[in-house]
Amino acid sequence: MVIEKDEPLTPAGRLFVQPATDQIINCVLGLDRPVGIEVARSVISDSLLIKHPRFTSLLVKDNHGRERWKKVELEIDRHIICLPDALGDHDDETIVNDYIADLTVSCPLSTDKPLWEIHILPPHKCVVIRLHHALGDGVSLLSLMLTMCRKVGDGDKMPTIKPLSTSRSNHRESGVERFWKLLKMMWFTLIYMLEFFMRSLWVRDRETAVRGGAGVELWPRKLATAKFSLDDMKTVKSSGINTTINDVLFAVISSGLSRYLEIHSRKPPQQGTQMTGAAIVNLRPSQGIQEITELMKKKSGSRWGNKFGMMLLPIYYHTNGSDPLEYLKRAKKMIDRKKLSLEPFLSYKIGYFVMKCFGAKFASLLNYRIICNTSFTISNVVGPQEEVMIAGIPVTYIRTTSSSLAHAITMHMMSYAGKAEMQILVAKDLIPQPEKLAKCFEDALLEMKQAALKIGEKPPKFPQNSG
Repeated sequence: MVIEKDEPLTPAGRLFVQPATDQIINCVLGLDRPVGIEVARSVISDSLLIKHPRFTSLLVKDNHGRERWKKVELEIDRHIICLPDALGDHDDETIVNDYIADLTVSCPLSTDKPLWEIHILPPHKCVVIRLHHALGDGVSLLSLMLTMCRKVGDGDKMPTIKPLSTSRSNHRESGVERFWKLLKMMWFTLIYMLEFFMRSLWVRDRETAVRGGAGVELWPRKLATAKFSLDDMKTVKSSGINTTINDVLFAVISSGLSRYLEIHSRKPPQQGTQMTGAAIVNLRPSQGIQEITELMKKKSGSRWGNKFGMMLLPIYYHTNGSDPLEYLKRAKKMIDRKKLSLEPFLSYKIGYFVMKCFGAKFASLLNYRIICNTSFTISNVVGPQEEVMIAGIPVTYIRTTSSSLAHAITMHMMSYAGKAEMQILVAKDLIPQPEKLAKCFEDALLEMKQAALKIGEKPPKFPQNSG
């Protein structure tokens, strides 16, 4: 008889089961029509999910207090929760957002079964997939989930798994340019890692109407959705400043937060006040959704689990000026410098070192202090580019958020089939109407789009003839 040994949690997995940093990913799939419990059971039974060791193991502790995965026989019915009755009289989006907001602060996953659940809400045509962050990061979990999906119109093919196209420069760098780039990389890495350490100790953002702090993760939450068109973001991206979609996203956040604070603060901040975001950065060699076979290879650089670093991204309060694209120029300048540094990679490696040498509790404390000393969390995951379906039912949207943090604002953006939707989770005592914040973000993108279109409409300038 073969005796299976319990598998220890990875360092990142141990971080996510600590009380101060306990995290659950809540992913909601909107459906074209309601789905029943029998269909859900059938899809799960035929999926790779029930064969994955993480999804068929209990979280236990050994005699030394170390967390481990213990293989068990999976009981699918214990993981499916069906709510057959409507949860309210509001529109479906509001009801589902309120339901998820409550889950983020009041409903941990039970440790007497593997750490995942599926909530079915037939009256609101959606399912909510709850997965503990110790199981893996957003890229890993989305990649596994998409193995259950097929393309709309072609039920035999899985969704296309590739990142959004990115532009590459054909310019060949000279030796002097490479040397200068190396110097800048060393300088920016030194500066940003110094700031990272100071943030984990005492340096914090100034008080604003949107800043949280220690204990805020326990406050009641509200959730709103900001909806963007990827075509609009690409229009802004091609405005002649050589930017990326991430540059556009951070410009929208900077402009939207400034707009919100200007309108809804009793006392708006001083011009130029810094608000720092903790941005999650995927460290896998290939960006975007990953092939599940690559993720399951132990020695693969794209391996399963939590493989991401953190960057601190500052944005600044500015009252609306005459040119909305100024926010884009500032965002590009800041992110270009961040890209030159090794901040995300070193934050991951240093976190791993701290976990190994000082233990999960100390690493969790440092991570918690960074959250308390900054203003918001932001992540961006690239989803499938075409429409998909599950059990023959088209998926209308994919949205995700996580457990509440000590931030008053947590933002998770997911792109899907030409759309980009950002879930904005807020502490409702500080931001009672997150819908207004979502509207500020949407308006910011539209203003930038109009400004970018005006640039494209300008006729070329020709020199005047003197004669």
